[in-house]
Amino acid sequence: MGRPGGSDPHPGTGPEAAPGTDWASRAVEAVKVHGAGETAVTALDHVTVSFAAGGFTAIMGPSGSGKSTLLHCLAGLDRLDEGSVWIGDRDLTVLSDAELTRLRRDRIGFVFQSFNLVPTLTAAENITLPADIAGRAVDGAWRDELVGVLGIGHRLGHRPGELSGGEQQRVAVARALLGRPEVIFADEPTGNLDSRSGSELLAFLADAVARYGQTVVMVTHDPVAAGFAHRVVFLADGSVVGTLDDPTAESVGDRMQSIRVGG
Repeated sequence: MGRPGGSDPHPGTGPEAAPGTDWASRAVEAVKVHGAGETAVTALDHVTVSFAAGGFTAIMGPSGSGKSTLLHCLAGLDRLDEGSVWIGDRDLTVLSDAELTRLRRDRIGFVFQSFNLVPTLTAAENITLPADIAGRAVDGAWRDELVGVLGIGHRLGHRPGELSGGEQQRVAVARALLGRPEVIFADEPTGNLDSRSGSELLAFLADAVARYGQTVVMVTHDPVAAGFAHRVVFLADGSVVGTLDDPTAESVGDRMQSIRVGG
C-alpha cells in the first residue's frame, strides 16, 4: 500500500534528475500529435520523464492529459513525432518495426484493462504464448512459482471465458512476468475488476517489485490504485505537472483535485 509521504512538483522527472539512478524507462522531449491541421491535438508536449528500475510508478491525469499516449509510446506500441523514448540503453525511436517487435517481445511485459487473452487457448497456453511464438524454452520452475503466487494453478486448464475477471487478469500478469521483462507497462489494469480483485492484483504487482525487483509503470485514474505505487507522475494537457512520492489514496486525490481546479 502507499504510505504517507512528501511531494515534489518538479525534481525527479528528468533522465538526469537523480545521478546514479538506474533508469528502466524514460522519455526525452517526447512529442505526439494526433490529427492534423485545425483538428490536431497535442497529446504529449515535450515530455521528459524517467522511471527507476525496481520501482512502481503510477501515471495519472485528467481525461485527455496524455497518460495513455505516454504509456503506449514508452512501451513501443506507438511512435513519437519528436523526441525519444528508451528502454534501458535502447532508443526505441531509431528501431525498425522488426527490431521494435523483438524488443517488445524480449524486454517488455504488458497488462491491459481488457486482459488481451486468446479465447480459444487455455490459461496455461495463454501464459506461455509469447515464449511459444518466439520459440523460447519456458522456465518451468519460474512459471510454477508465478502460478502459485497468483493462485491460479487450479484454473490452468480453463479458457478465458470460464474464468472470472480477476482470474483472467492474473493469467495476463503471469504471461507478462514469465519472460522476466525489464519493464511491465500496465494500462488501467484494474479497470474491469471489482474492488477486491483489483486490490489483490495491485498488491501482487507491488510484491513483484519488492520480491523480484520488477519495474512497473501503470496508468490509472483511481487514487486507490495509485496508492500502491512508490511514486506518481501527474500529467495535464500533455505535460508533466508534478510528482508525488510515497502516495496514499488521500494525497493522490488531493493532488488530482488541485490539477483539475488549476486547469
